[in-house]
Amino acid sequence: MARKNTRYVCQSCGAIHPRWSGRCDACGEWNSIVEEVSDFAPVGGRAAKTRGKERRLTLVALDGETGRVSRRRTGIDEFDRVAGGGLVPGSALLVGGDPGIGKSTLLLQVAAALAGETRVAYVTGEEAVDQIRMRADRLSLAGAPVELAAATDLNAILATLDGPDAPQIVVIDSIQTMYFDALDSAPGTVAQVRACAQELIRAAKKRGFTVLLVGHVTKEGIIAGPRVLEHMVDSVLYFEGDRGHQFRILRAVKNRFGPTDEIGVFEMTGKGLIEVPNPSRLFLSEREGRVSGAVVFAGLEGSRPMLVEIQALIARSPLGTPRRAVIGWDSGRLAMVLAVLEARAGFQFSVSDVYLNVAGGLRISEPAADLAVAAALISSLTGRPAPEDCVVFGEIGLSGEVRPVAQTQARLKEAAKLGFSAAIAPLRERHAGAATPVRVRHIDNVAELTTLFGDAAPRARAPAVGGADA
Repeated sequence: MARKNTRYVCQSCGAIHPRWSGRCDACGEWNSIVEEVSDFAPVGGRAAKTRGKERRLTLVALDGETGRVSRRRTGIDEFDRVAGGGLVPGSALLVGGDPGIGKSTLLLQVAAALAGETRVAYVTGEEAVDQIRMRADRLSLAGAPVELAAATDLNAILATLDGPDAPQIVVIDSIQTMYFDALDSAPGTVAQVRACAQELIRAAKKRGFTVLLVGHVTKEGIIAGPRVLEHMVDSVLYFEGDRGHQFRILRAVKNRFGPTDEIGVFEMTGKGLIEVPNPSRLFLSEREGRVSGAVVFAGLEGSRPMLVEIQALIARSPLGTPRRAVIGWDSGRLAMVLAVLEARAGFQFSVSDVYLNVAGGLRISEPAADLAVAAALISSLTGRPAPEDCVVFGEIGLSGEVRPVAQTQARLKEAAKLGFSAAIAPLRERHAGAATPVRVRHIDNVAELTTLFGDAAPRARAPAVGGADA
């Protein structure tokens, strides 16, 4: 017989406590523990033994026959690229991002693109049906056969999806607004998010439809709710962007059916999101001529080579502790590059403010950007521009050595396609007899970067007027 189960769950990290306390021992948050009550059936004694005998697993061989699963392409190439080539039937995708970044706009466009081939349902718990229709009209999607519903009751949603003629694509906007009446906690709590996601994923696996979940993010930029939510779904996509730029980046941080770290680039316009098939050309479209502190980095995002401009500005600091401001890169890695340039190349940054910016609003996490950052810093410090037709890439070690990086040929081909004729790459990237599309200069140590800017002596000096703005 079922009885009430009372437990205390932290709404920040999901840790379960035997009793209430003011502070969670797992994550350290205060006043985040909430009492939750649910029904459960006892699992001990004779009942458990009986169930154990009745419910046995059927084990199958690893090399058994499996039906070929065909992906469902949306027709939005940038979205299909990040999803691994299309949507897999029976899968669950979680799309997260900052408020107002365009998550609902993107998924409405995806739903409209798929509605011509299969039945698509868009369930919203945040807006009214009329509001969705207004957005569809603004995006010129009012004629798409997308079925809409405004609901938060999970039982009603599951009953609608349980049938032979149920939709094959289901969008839930958002998972934090769903409510499961088997739990007494409020919508958006750890227990509700976990239970609602589990029931939706279970229904998707059983019926074979694809469910796309919209997830809110916290102020730290991670998806709100229990961390187990990201483990439960098949793919986790983050929609990134800077409100000051029109570009939006869709990044795959987890994908069971495709590569991770793949990105899709969109441009936000008044008519919705527009695909950007050649991001490198767009990111470099506003690049000025020979300006000190500006270097083009040949990067790699997933399987896509991408060129972006890295800008540095060195200014004399009036403060006792100079500032270090970074946009689009890791501040800890900047501190490491500055230390290496001081200790191994003889440059002095301790009396200057350092500003670093990745132009276009893109965020870079690849270690191959070390060498381009170092070149931009030296260029700004000496006041001498880097070669205009040259791209730079390579990882820097603590001893000043330049380490090799992956996919060198892909980076060089992308640089040649955009009109660059030279590149600076690690010495160990040299392959005997390998033809390169551009002229490559190989360096072994970060101190060799000084030769790029004439015979500039490695000394502290006032930055030249006209350096790149951060």
